[in-house]
Amino acid sequence: MRKSWDNSGGAGTPVRWAEPLKPVPASLSIGGIEIAPATVLAPMAGVTDTVFRRFIRNLGGCGLIMTEFTSADGVLRAKDQKAKRYLHFYDDEHPISAQLFGSDPRVMAEAARMVEGLGFDLVDLNLGCPAKKVVKCNGGSGLLRDLPAIGRIFEAVRAAVKVPFTVKFRAGWSDDEIVCVELARMAESCGLAAVALHARTREQGYSGNARWEWIAAIKDAVKIPVIGNGDIRTPEDACAMVTQTGCDAVMIGRTAPSNPWIFRQIQQYCAGMGNGHVGTAAVGKAYDEPSEADRYEMIRTYFQMLIEEELPDAVGKMKQFASWFTHGVPGGAGLRKEIYESKRAVEILVRVEEFFEARLCGAGAPSTSSGQVLAREG
Repeated sequence: MRKSWDNSGGAGTPVRWAEPLKPVPASLSIGGIEIAPATVLAPMAGVTDTVFRRFIRNLGGCGLIMTEFTSADGVLRAKDQKAKRYLHFYDDEHPISAQLFGSDPRVMAEAARMVEGLGFDLVDLNLGCPAKKVVKCNGGSGLLRDLPAIGRIFEAVRAAVKVPFTVKFRAGWSDDEIVCVELARMAESCGLAAVALHARTREQGYSGNARWEWIAAIKDAVKIPVIGNGDIRTPEDACAMVTQTGCDAVMIGRTAPSNPWIFRQIQQYCAGMGNGHVGTAAVGKAYDEPSEADRYEMIRTYFQMLIEEELPDAVGKMKQFASWFTHGVPGGAGLRKEIYESKRAVEILVRVEEFFEARLCGAGAPSTSSGQVLAREG
């Protein structure tokens, strides 16, 4: 399947498609849980903690949020503070899904029961993480080479919980070992409520292009909802995926930290489809593009939330997100340098406020000492 649109033009360049686009569905029911709109924030290690999830939810347009993937073994260990932090959430985060990884059906089932007891709306199994330390423990995408083991996990978890049980997986280990259709059919037969496919192999990691034809193949093979994931960078991409694959919802991962407005933009773009924004549209005309003031408010709000939450790694997260949040901001490299050299969270927030207030007041970015910009942490 070729992605038959061209979104390589600069701002203001008309974008054209070979066929009219369909909007992302307004809603989706997963095991009786209403997801509206049909957009999902992908689980991302080191990113989708409670602060980022609430931040995305407050910006609007995201139907379902998910935790960072969490070790089932860690959930069962009473002293595992990391697992407890990963599974901490607030009432305003509903609907929310907890994603678990592991390879022991008994442990997975017990961890799922605990997650259900914590009040999560859904529980999800991670079969997509390509990280070596996860794969070597037969977790994440490492299980894609052992479908019978996956089947045993499906059956154990499904029997253990009443909340909807879903799975996110990759197409297979490599191009020679594509198992996504067989895996989706097995999930359906085991009573799972939905499947989500990151349309790459484990061997690809995050390189190359997502193969949307695998999403379409799964959609043709099962009757439960299918969520598509991979290479959605713009609202047009989201609608193109729905058009070309027939998927019931779209999941967005790496685009969200660099453009937290993506979900709201998708909602705006789809709402505008009834006003002629189908087939061709000018980039930036069918949905809001954030101004520099919007970007400042976004950075300040997120950093303040990190400070108020008193996360132990708040400083590290500020430095990690600085490179995403200041991408494209004139003088952003100087601001990032100051952030990387700061030692305390409050100091970082002050640097951000000084930088943007100077810019927005027309004084230009404050001067910074010369030197190489440090690499992004995390």
